[in-house]
Amino acid sequence: MKLSEVKGLGLTTEKYLNELGIYDVDDLINYFPFRYEIIENTDMKKAEDGDKVVIGGICEQSPSVFHFNKKLNKMTFRLNTGDFIAKVEIYNRAFLKQKINAGTPITVIGKYNQKKSLITASDIKLKLIDEAVIEPIYHSSFKINSAKISKIILKALEKVKIEETLPESIIEKYNFISREEAIQIAHNPKTKSKLKKALNRLKYEELFSFMLKINYLKSTNKKNIGLERKVEYEKIEKFINSLPFKLTIDQEKSIKDIYSDLTNKERMNRLLQGDVGSGKTVVAFTSLYINYLSGYQGALMAPTEILAQQHFQNIKKLFPKINVVLLKGKMKAKEKREAKELIETGKAKIIIGTHALISEDVKYKKLGLVITDEQHRFGVNQRGNLKNKGITPDILYMSATPIPRTYALTLYGDMDISSIKTMPSGRKPVKTEVKTSKQIKEVLSMMLEEIKNNHQIYVVAPLVEESEKIDLKNVYEIEENMKKAFRKVPNCEIAVMHGKMTPQEKDEVMNNFKNGKTKILISTTVIEVGVDVENATMIIIFDSFRFGLSALHQLRGRVGRNSLESKCILLSDKDTKRLQILTQTNDGFKVSEEDFKLRGGGDIFGIRQSGDMNFKLANIKTDYELLLMTKEDSSRFLKSKDFENPKYENIKKQVVSSVNQN
Repeated sequence: MKLSEVKGLGLTTEKYLNELGIYDVDDLINYFPFRYEIIENTDMKKAEDGDKVVIGGICEQSPSVFHFNKKLNKMTFRLNTGDFIAKVEIYNRAFLKQKINAGTPITVIGKYNQKKSLITASDIKLKLIDEAVIEPIYHSSFKINSAKISKIILKALEKVKIEETLPESIIEKYNFISREEAIQIAHNPKTKSKLKKALNRLKYEELFSFMLKINYLKSTNKKNIGLERKVEYEKIEKFINSLPFKLTIDQEKSIKDIYSDLTNKERMNRLLQGDVGSGKTVVAFTSLYINYLSGYQGALMAPTEILAQQHFQNIKKLFPKINVVLLKGKMKAKEKREAKELIETGKAKIIIGTHALISEDVKYKKLGLVITDEQHRFGVNQRGNLKNKGITPDILYMSATPIPRTYALTLYGDMDISSIKTMPSGRKPVKTEVKTSKQIKEVLSMMLEEIKNNHQIYVVAPLVEESEKIDLKNVYEIEENMKKAFRKVPNCEIAVMHGKMTPQEKDEVMNNFKNGKTKILISTTVIEVGVDVENATMIIIFDSFRFGLSALHQLRGRVGRNSLESKCILLSDKDTKRLQILTQTNDGFKVSEEDFKLRGGGDIFGIRQSGDMNFKLANIKTDYELLLMTKEDSSRFLKSKDFENPKYENIKKQVVSSVNQN
């Protein structure tokens, strides 16, 4: 049903709704409130200074309006509640003056100043409230407010027929109300108990749909016949023993997991997650070697050209006799043509590259393994394109954003997981300290010490330009201050890198830093994950309270990639208690667990970019028990005859089409 079919909805309003991501009536009725305002009269005898209060009464006299300027006005009047008289003030609501006279019954919502018997109102209802009113609050814009969105949705609900999306067996099992009733209540709740029931049903439905897709993906992956390889593990052991360093227990276990996947008949679909600097790359290279020994081509796709170049150089050193080819966007036409030819003829055994690997004109002779490095930097379709270039290539995803295992097992139910927790020997933990802006001189002294020792430093600023509302340390402002502070230090070159630069400009800046030409690199968070600058021993993060703990831990991982002692300085004037967590641990899994407790799933699970994680109502953290229920229920439904029942065609269709897009 089109939006234009909703009574009273004009073209302008339709345009405003489009801007909120609402394009049809289905979008509209599934545009749920992000919170509810429960309006019930406050017992003023119990109200304390500064409390938010809801109070009804009679206006004692016509309101007075004061105009400070064109954009600011204040309306004041006295409100008689029957028990006492309060003074009321409200800003920028002068238009209400015509509707309020002496004797008008109204309800005022606002902040109570006990000393002055004053209420600074945020809202005024032109009626008295006898019972609690539950008001849905929607994400809105300057062009269309929450109340207008609510009216439009209620109009649409009069016309629309809502289909059921849960199997009858589940509705009976949990005594759920119908989907239609749940949606009606979510948009127009009358009681708290009914609202709780409706939201519980809708959250369950959302998580059930998600877990059904995950379980369906896993079952189809198991049915996918992979490539059977015959490789003796002794050859792999021989290679591992030839390495100039000893692998950790977790690295060895991960290699065994991958070897087992690659040598059985089912297609591998594995996530290799590990902390920053835990040594995932050597595990990936070993996987490419196993694949090579079985006569197949292997492709490793990196998110940036710098990282692709780094991998290419490292793998060439490791396998000097294997034909390794680099394919990236920024190559001469002749080099590109030659690389593509080697890939198509099968002479290229290992291919390292960027998005160029999935270009339409890149044809593989015998692609057996696809590794996506830092996979959260790619969209699903890009990964799918690469997957489709082989017959049934095995897939290994790599991520340096560790997530708590209990959540990983549920959310990545369609994948097998290998985790690297132990760090390579010889690596010293990064010493982390929290400093305030008053201690900047101390921080500059620490920086000077590192520069004197011929080390390099990262400096991170959160934004490219000054925000209109928030006074942030600007990248260029920091550069200016740093240049002043270190102007007398010889050969102390300072460079800037930010998101508005072209990829070529970023590469040039990063290469200069990597080669040691630049001593201090001031950057926004575009510092490449995984890039090794072994001489970088210090990172300073301005306004660190603006970042999640996991994001800060990722940034901290840019240093300490050697046996030198490294430092991470978190500069912040607020939220220092939360930041102290990073001073206590260098374990990314512990950090993500804490981040998860503090911030919920959004920041942690940025890894899974399929759009599935953008729940409208459910919250992975607070609704985790519900998630576990849906995991079990969806698995049972998938295996039952009901999944093939024409009655549930709409459920099956939604799952299959969603999975096929991936």
